[in-house]
Amino acid sequence: MVYESRTQSEAQLENEMIAQLVGLGYEKVKIPDIKKLQANFRDQVNRLNAENLEGTPLSDKEFERLLLVIEGKSVYESAKLLRIKQTISRDDNSTLYLRLFDTQNFDNNHLQVTNQTTVIGRYTNRYDVTLLINGLPLVQIELKRRGLHYNESFNQIMRYRKDSYGGLYNFLQLFVVSNGVDSKYFANSDREPMKSHMFFWSDEENKRITKLDEFTDSFLEPERLQNILSRYMIINDTDKHLMVMRPYQIYAVERILKQAVEQEKNGYVWHTTGSGKTLTSFKASELLAQEEDIKKVIFLVDRKDLDAQTMEEFNKFEKDSVDRTTKTGVLVKQLNDPSQKRIITTIQKMANAVKTERYQEILKKYENEKIIFVIDECHRSQFGEMNLLIQRHFKRAQYIGFTGTPRFVDNRSQDGRTTTDLFDKCLHTYLIKDAIKDGNVLGFSVEYIRTIREREGVDDVTKVPGIDQNELWMADARMRLIAEHINDIHYKKTHNRTYTGMFTVESIKAAVKYYDLFKAIDSKLKVATIFTYTPNEESDENEEHSRHSLERIMADFNQLFGTNHSTDNFASYFSDVSKKVKAAQIDLVIVVDMFLTGFDAKKLNTLYIDRPLQHHSLIQAYSRTNRVEGLKKTYGNIVCYRNLKEETDTAIRLFSQTGDTSTVLMKKYEEYLADFRDQLDKLLDVAVDPQAVDKLEGESKQKEFVVAFRDLTRILTKLKTFVEYEFTFEDMGITPQMYTDFRSKYLALYEKEKNEKDKVSVINDVDFEIELMQTDRINVDYILALLRQTDFTNAKERDSAVRRAIKEVNEASSDEMRLKRDLLLEFLQGVAPTLTNEDSVDKKFHDFEQERRKQEIRAMAEKTHVAEGTIDYFVREYEYTGVTPDQEISDAVKAPFKEKRKRVQQLKDFILSNTKLYS
Repeated sequence: MVYESRTQSEAQLENEMIAQLVGLGYEKVKIPDIKKLQANFRDQVNRLNAENLEGTPLSDKEFERLLLVIEGKSVYESAKLLRIKQTISRDDNSTLYLRLFDTQNFDNNHLQVTNQTTVIGRYTNRYDVTLLINGLPLVQIELKRRGLHYNESFNQIMRYRKDSYGGLYNFLQLFVVSNGVDSKYFANSDREPMKSHMFFWSDEENKRITKLDEFTDSFLEPERLQNILSRYMIINDTDKHLMVMRPYQIYAVERILKQAVEQEKNGYVWHTTGSGKTLTSFKASELLAQEEDIKKVIFLVDRKDLDAQTMEEFNKFEKDSVDRTTKTGVLVKQLNDPSQKRIITTIQKMANAVKTERYQEILKKYENEKIIFVIDECHRSQFGEMNLLIQRHFKRAQYIGFTGTPRFVDNRSQDGRTTTDLFDKCLHTYLIKDAIKDGNVLGFSVEYIRTIREREGVDDVTKVPGIDQNELWMADARMRLIAEHINDIHYKKTHNRTYTGMFTVESIKAAVKYYDLFKAIDSKLKVATIFTYTPNEESDENEEHSRHSLERIMADFNQLFGTNHSTDNFASYFSDVSKKVKAAQIDLVIVVDMFLTGFDAKKLNTLYIDRPLQHHSLIQAYSRTNRVEGLKKTYGNIVCYRNLKEETDTAIRLFSQTGDTSTVLMKKYEEYLADFRDQLDKLLDVAVDPQAVDKLEGESKQKEFVVAFRDLTRILTKLKTFVEYEFTFEDMGITPQMYTDFRSKYLALYEKEKNEKDKVSVINDVDFEIELMQTDRINVDYILALLRQTDFTNAKERDSAVRRAIKEVNEASSDEMRLKRDLLLEFLQGVAPTLTNEDSVDKKFHDFEQERRKQEIRAMAEKTHVAEGTIDYFVREYEYTGVTPDQEISDAVKAPFKEKRKRVQQLKDFILSNTKLYS
């Protein structure tokens, strides 16, 4: 279908899409309101469950019972209910089992499409296009006319979620937004969905499918859509959260299933680091375990890759299945249980089980069975003796490997093998250049800092033969210079410590020396280091043993964070350092090899390097910094204190399968500075100075200013992380004061737009990206993150986390924190100490906020003699429209004239302050 009209309206877009869906097999139905939605659902439940109903459709009372069971639940709970049979009592007291969605035989499901359903919640809303399966609304599509941004559809869905989604609409699994040209999809959730979790759809070769008609043909094709809903959504029981897989993850799993079911050959998936390989491999192992011919699916992970968060991710599937020990009891029990088709374990435990004599009888029964081994980060466990033990025992086993950095001829393993030698065919690829293009990971900004002066006629003295390189690298003056340099630039690199950094060095000796240097220069950074010591290491008589070094480093850590770690319990220190890096509570962690692979920390944005790296090791290390986190994190910062330019370019070409490194490496400072000057010219064309913003005629001109200044600030955010950055008129072409004045005008327009939500405005579809304007790293989410990382079963850790959070709240200076300070302190002092590991910190805070809000409304009701429900209505009305309902407030206050005027003003002031505090 081709859309010809350039001025195509939303209604035209809607009608053409519906016609296309009907052509794909959807039944068009008219569902104007909730009453008709329920009636249609009742008809579809009767149809789907005709066999169980035995010719007697649900009575009114029986249907009411069903609605009582399934309506009014959270999105998470509704997603679980959708996929299991419901039990209700019939009028004759017999038990009836009802399916809502057949996940096995799609022919039993009936797909429908409707549009413009009116739902009355807090406000009246009319939904664009809704896709129903068996009468349940499972996909909501919001359309905007061409020329508008699809983000406006996203914003509309966010409003619907607050205003009117409920009842059967809590079964919505997916949202689709489109302006005809660009289309994206994302999962529903009880959390506030993020724009970064909207995904483009693509084909198997990672080519985007964005036009609405092509997207509809591919993504909304009935079998494809039902496959996504039934197989490629994840119900995260730990976080009580609903997720949907990205297209490349779906295609990879489909290829794996085809390889395992139709062929007895190995295969591997090459998905770049940071693209969600673990989630893909989880889902692949889950679906493989559902295949009848497969006896067992064994998911293998290397014990060395397990930090606390990774173990939590694994163990949410099978309690205690993965830990950092080599105890094999749980594994052998699972192998001996025929009903346990999927097993998650470490390769160390698997190898231990295979070579232990007393387990041979249990293992023998699987020698010639079809066993699938799914191996996460396959190269860190595949090139060793342990894997050979496993291969010899399971003779019919198939191996499916996942890697972000395959071994080629250039970077083959020590025994000379490549990934293809081990796993045969590459089943699916998703390269770093694809992930950067899709916004799933960030690119890298790499700076090379010369630390050794070159000899005359020699570009790089470290490469001259015969030189004692270790003496050069470990020179006291050089290392102190680097420590001071990191100390000087770290605030700039991490946006005033909003983010955190990692420093990788060549040896434990170097790590300890750098740690001591940061102390010696009296750095204000919170620095930690972590490494594993060798019990019987060789050392000079005058040298400190690495265990003793680690003990005193742990003592500093304990004093800083109120913990009690020692080398006798290294695992707890490992776990704590990991959590604190991920929460940006540690500014800089010094490592040798630890954390350079398999460590995901969104708050990590800078890597300092003083060691040789190449090929897969280099890409793995760089990739610690490139997780997508927020608007301020525009790329991963890499600062090299050795000349790794050639190694960097070679690695990027190898793992991007391209000769163009610019797809992965960001531009130089001078190029961004030139971009800033160009964008500044565009801004000054709209408004020659800040005062001119007030004189802009009409909202179209105001929108031009907002977009021009926002884009200028985006570039500035990138510039700020460079060592060379200094905001001077000579460099930037604008004074800091003039930029600040423009910023004030920008924020004023933001406040004006925010307070005129009910007004149709051309600025409505603009993303102001206020996050770019914020300078204080401490906000409510940061405080809650401190608690999210806490083990509440450990009273000492809990109390330490609460004390730290209280300290951060008291020291924060942002407007948001000043406003929320009392509320947060009350939560931290009263509620936080009572939390358990089963509690959602975010939900507990939300519930606490809502309860305090009710109390304030109750107090105001008593003060003004106006009903609580009425005041609540006034607050919600203002929250939605940005306008106080003055006449209704006046009508609600019953009192003599002077007192009435006083109470009306009290109510208005309360509505404004309450909304500001809680919205």
